[in-house]
Amino acid sequence: MMPPFLKPGDLVQIVSPASAINPSYLDGAGKTLSEWNLNVQEGKHARAVYGRFAGRKEERISDLQQALDDSEAKAILISRGGYGLAQIIDKINFEKFRIYPKWLIGFSDVSILHAAVNRLDIPSIHGIMAKHLAELPPSSEAVSQLKNILFGQLPVYHVSSHPFNRHGTINAKLIGGNLSVLMGLRGTSFDLPFQDAILFVEDIGEKPYQVDRMIQNLRLGGVFEKISGLIVGQFTDYEADPLMMQTIEEMFAEAVKNYSYPVCFNFPAGHVDHNLPLLLGETVTLKVFPEKVLLDFNSR
Repeated sequence: MMPPFLKPGDLVQIVSPASAINPSYLDGAGKTLSEWNLNVQEGKHARAVYGRFAGRKEERISDLQQALDDSEAKAILISRGGYGLAQIIDKINFEKFRIYPKWLIGFSDVSILHAAVNRLDIPSIHGIMAKHLAELPPSSEAVSQLKNILFGQLPVYHVSSHPFNRHGTINAKLIGGNLSVLMGLRGTSFDLPFQDAILFVEDIGEKPYQVDRMIQNLRLGGVFEKISGLIVGQFTDYEADPLMMQTIEEMFAEAVKNYSYPVCFNFPAGHVDHNLPLLLGETVTLKVFPEKVLLDFNSR
């Protein structure tokens, strides 16, 4: 079920269910959303600090549950990722969210929430959060495309080719998010439904051998056999390890070399300023050509 697109005057809830956030980013994000003619309401504990977290577990649960249940809100912007959603996801009730679906926006640790929401057959937006809305210029594609999606203008992305890309076309549901966060869902009821899906992954600060370990988990678990396409996003803030004898791109390429589905490398999404928003849980068309890649979200 596609959540309704926004219109001027609609309400956006901002909540902090994971790590604590600098309040100035909440101020900046609220200003940007107001400039989009949207009303903004913060969770009661959105600015709370409890160690590394934005409040105690029960406070974060309460704020997130209230936002999900709110029949007036049309979108929920997660203030930041970091860590914390794994502690509370099993305490969240999605029954009213099914009745009042709304756009969930975020990435990184928010991949856990995307997985839960997408399992309800409700799409969500893997995209920038409060800090980025506060800091990036309105002309940034990460900002402008998020606004476009929220107001009903779905994108067709044109991305540069990569030497490791594998050509082909597939129409399938897009799933995924932060690789290390998704690894924490393996073997749980929130694990992704990989069968016939296009898998998107990105990560930050993971050493190459750690990324390879996660890739081998997917390989040994039969994930690469099940999916129908692969999009490798941005892997950032790590030191190359020549002793691994492979780059991260080569690790992925080797893991899927025996399959024929399309593969796209270096897609501009992840922990970078040029973080293009993606509709997870939605059917998309991925076209990988020798000279470029197209990712079309107008596939319904």
